[in-house]
Amino acid sequence: MSADLPDMPENQEVLEESQDLYEHHRITADKGQGLLRIDKFLMVRLENASRNKIQQAARAGNILVNDKPVKPNYRVKPMDVISIVLSHPPREIEIISENIPIPILYEDTDLLVVDKPAGMVVHPAYGNYTGTLVNALAYHLQEVSPDKAPDRMPVLVHRIDKDTSGILLIAKNELAQAKLAAQFFHHTIERHYLALAWGDFEEDEGTITGNIGRSPKDRKVFTVFPDGSQGRHAVTHYKVIERFGYVTLMDCRLETGRTHQIRVHFRHIRHPLFGDETYGGNVILKGTTFSKYRQFVNNCFEILPRQALHARFIAFFHPADGKWMTFASEPPDDMLTVIDKWRKYKIA
Repeated sequence: MSADLPDMPENQEVLEESQDLYEHHRITADKGQGLLRIDKFLMVRLENASRNKIQQAARAGNILVNDKPVKPNYRVKPMDVISIVLSHPPREIEIISENIPIPILYEDTDLLVVDKPAGMVVHPAYGNYTGTLVNALAYHLQEVSPDKAPDRMPVLVHRIDKDTSGILLIAKNELAQAKLAAQFFHHTIERHYLALAWGDFEEDEGTITGNIGRSPKDRKVFTVFPDGSQGRHAVTHYKVIERFGYVTLMDCRLETGRTHQIRVHFRHIRHPLFGDETYGGNVILKGTTFSKYRQFVNNCFEILPRQALHARFIAFFHPADGKWMTFASEPPDDMLTVIDKWRKYKIA
């Protein structure tokens, strides 16, 4: 994503999560910097950052000067080191409200927790302007508070892939968005996924670390750069839940939130997710050559025509009162059916 950003001064650094919708700016004030309110200073330095958005970031504790949080009226001094976590502005795409039923696990005045079905795009973009989760949420918020609908559009703080099912956290206002973005940045939000991967893992648990970026060979997919020369730092922790011989059921905990992270990391260690067409998991990678086995696997592919990945758990501090919130989601029927078929096949 950084390739699409404008050139920055030498003393300004931008770090972004590509799946979590925030950016981290680190700026060092010049030696000749005159005293200037930090909100005005940042409005000049940051593109598309309104004064209100910067002030919301300060209220959320997301602006640090020399590692200490400051208020919007702090006056920048020469050589101050300024760090700000800023939630991304909404894209300039008209959101069309659509009456699409979506499972809502929790809702209050600040946030929503939804259980996204597989096959649903999260946000409108080129080629998918309608039928997305955001279209459905816009309709829901209009129904709940029609008088406040223009001011209460759904605000994403992270994403999950179209063909991944499970829990997604949505902010209802900019302050909640800013506070949740800070939690994603500081890795205090816990996220666990259920994944079915090809192969039998040697260890019961482990960690995959490797920079993730767009593949030089195909810009539509992502790859790992082990030498760290490109991409963004990414860490995935995994633990074996159940072994089926040719495939393994895993719990995956995200430490970072890069696009396609679990899918790319597991492909990197030669254990692609079962059914993942993009990363090579939609062919028979392990097992026998018997026609009965091939028929069994192909039947599983038909039942689950997507990557076997489900966002099963999320925990975070509520942006308003700081209460620790936890939510869990059961995998959908297609994934449960395939897991059960592998369990019975192993026994047989």
